[in-house]
Formats: sequence, C-alpha cells, structure tokens
Amino acid sequence: MTRFTVNNQPVQYDMDPQTPLLWALRDASNLTGTKYGCGTGDCGACTVDIDGAARLACRETIGAIEGTFVTTIEGLSPDRSHPVQQAFLAANLVQCGYCIPGMVMAASVLIRTNRNPSEEDVRQGIPNICRCGIYPRLVEAIRDAARIARGDPAEDA
Repeated sequence: MTRFTVNNQPVQYDMDPQTPLLWALRDASNLTGTKYGCGTGDCGACTVDIDGAARLACRETIGAIEGTFVTTIEGLSPDRSHPVQQAFLAANLVQCGYCIPGMVMAASVLIRTNRNPSEEDVRQGIPNICRCGIYPRLVEAIRDAARIARGDPAEDA
C-alpha cells in the first residue's frame, strides 16, 4: 500500500509501487487533468507539483513518492482563481488545451519560487512542449501571472 497526499487529501494506492504516478492519478483517482503526452518525460503534459517542485508524473513511481504532497491541476484552484489560470485566460492562451494543465502547473511552481521571472527565466523554467505554438504569448502570460501573484497593478499598454 502506497500512501501520500493528493490535492490535500490523503490517498493510498493498492498498486504495484513501480506504477507511474500518472496512471495512479488518472486511473485510480480519476484526476484526468494530468495528461499523458509522450510517456518519456519530454513533453511536460503530465507536470504536477510534488512537494513544491514541478515533476513529471509519467516518470515518478508511486513507490518513490511515498509520504509526499502532490498537487494536480484539479487541486491548484478549483475556481480558476490562481494567478497563472487568470493570466492564461486573460491572454486567451489556450488553443487545443492539451498541454495547458502541465504548463499551468510548471508555471505555478516557477512564480512561487521566482516572484519576478525574466523572459529567460520563463523560457528555462517551462520546458513543456506545445504543438499549437503558444510560446510568444506564454512568456508574457507567465510574467503577467507573477505580477498578479505579487499584487502589482497592471501595466498600461
């Protein structure tokens, strides 16, 4: 039995400890916001927050994360009030949407650890792949999310 906390709720999985976290979340907990993209850790669609770090759920086994705290897109902000979600919506960033949960999770960790990320910080901190090519707008949306999180007023256009 593997135990840890998901979205502030204790969970226990009676699964093989080598089961990837992605499948435990999606299949056993029905948390389908965490997406399966490549399964090799290259695309970032499955990014979750584990103990404050952006991690790839396809590469983490449930046995290796025993006792940790995991936050998925469903647990970040059920009402979409998180600064990253606000900024992504305001920028009309979502196109197909498949990569967005992983990008939101990676960006939420970035702005928590870096309250004023530069363009380069964002480009380095968000390695996720988007097949729709939202990258130019993504950088500004994440920098805007950091501004919202800091409580700074909006800049005049």
